[in-house]
Parts: sequence; C-alpha cells; structure tokens
Amino acid sequence: GDLTLFGLRMLGWMLIRLPRGRVIWPILYQIGVQSLPVILITGGFIGMVLAVQGYDQFALMNMETQLGAVINLTLVKELGPVLAAVMLAGRVGSAMAAELGTMRVTEQIDALTALGAHPIQYLVVPRFLACFMLIPLLTLFADGIGIISGWVFSTQALGINSYHYWHHSREFVTAWEVCSGVFKSVFFGAAIALVACHRGFHSGAGAEGVGKAATEAFVYSFVAILALDFVLGTLLLRAYYLIWPNAM
Repeated sequence: GDLTLFGLRMLGWMLIRLPRGRVIWPILYQIGVQSLPVILITGGFIGMVLAVQGYDQFALMNMETQLGAVINLTLVKELGPVLAAVMLAGRVGSAMAAELGTMRVTEQIDALTALGAHPIQYLVVPRFLACFMLIPLLTLFADGIGIISGWVFSTQALGINSYHYWHHSREFVTAWEVCSGVFKSVFFGAAIALVACHRGFHSGAGAEGVGKAATEAFVYSFVAILALDFVLGTLLLRAYYLIWPNAM
C-alpha cells in the first residue's frame, strides 16, 4: 500500500512539472551510458551460451541449421529484456537505493523539504523517467550483441551454414517478438526505479539501514521483474492469438 501511494505521488508530480535538463541529463548518463559495458558483455555471452547449450540437442535431430531461430527468438522475446533488467536492477537500482538512503540518513531529504523543494519531484521523478526511457534502448543493445555473438560462434566454431542460420531466423523471429520484448522492458524499468527509490526513501538509520535498503531494492526488483514477465507474457500471448486467430 505504501509503495502504491509512493508511486501515485510520483506520477502526480510528473504530471505537474517535468524535471529540468540540468537535473535529468547526469542521471541519463549514469543509467544509460555507464550501463552499456555490462549490458553488452552480458548479451554477448548469453548469445554464445545459448549456441553451446542448444547445439548438441539440435545435432541429435539433424536440425542444427535451425539453431539461429531458437537463439534469436529466445533473446528478443525473453532473455534480452529480462537480463537487461536484472543487470539494471543490480547496477542502477541498488545504487539509487543506497544514494537516496544515504540522503535520508544524513537528513538531506529533510533539508530539501525545508528549502521548499519537494523531494519526490526533485529526486524520484528524474530517476524514474531515466529508467523508463532508457531500458528499451539497453534491451535492444543486449538483443543485438547477443544475436551477433550467437551467429559468430555458431558459424565459426560450430560450423553451421550462415545462410540457413539467418534463413530460419527470419522465418520465426518477427516484429511481434521484438516489440513484445521491448514492451515488457518498459514495465521492468518502471518497476526497478519505483522499488529502488521507495526503498531508499524508507531506509533505516545508519550504514546498516542503507545497506539493507540497497539489498532489498535489488531483491524486490528481481522478484517484480519475474512476476511482470509472467503476467505480461501471458497477456501478450492472448493478444497475439486475438490478433492472428489462425496462428492457433
């Protein structure tokens, strides 16, 4: 209930006034640009791991040329959005909770209130908007590097024909799969920012309280990502069959 009220207050301030550029640009850089290395490394290795794990099973059925369809479909629909969100929760969510928790412990948030600036409008709204806007781009980066790394490893190390690799991928991976993954990532980013800022705002006293807030931010964000992935995946599947009933 408190998290819901916290989110409603944040949305209210977002509708009243958006943050200024000098406030949100450093947060955009911190969340977006500085998260790129870990996102690219994670996406690259996931693409190669999928190739390694799937090759033996497909080779037993003489279907190894269809490995590309499985790798790319799994990346853009599930693993790309989920892993990008988990990396963002671990790197950015914990940092936001620790930063806001430290401000709560050192009474900087109370000082903002005393100076006439609402802390949710000044501290929470820019972080929420940054996560909300940037996680789709980070997801696309993770998808892209995962697809490239999976293709390179499959063709160069496993000996799969490049033409058949992309031919089967084109048959199974459509714009719907890509858009559904990006759509889910938007909700993941919103959940990460909301949970992290809420835990930071309600941090306990002392270093122990700040550490606990950072840990809770990651754990709760991870649970929220998995729950949202299940709910949104179910809804998107139903929507797909409503739009294209002949696909059943």
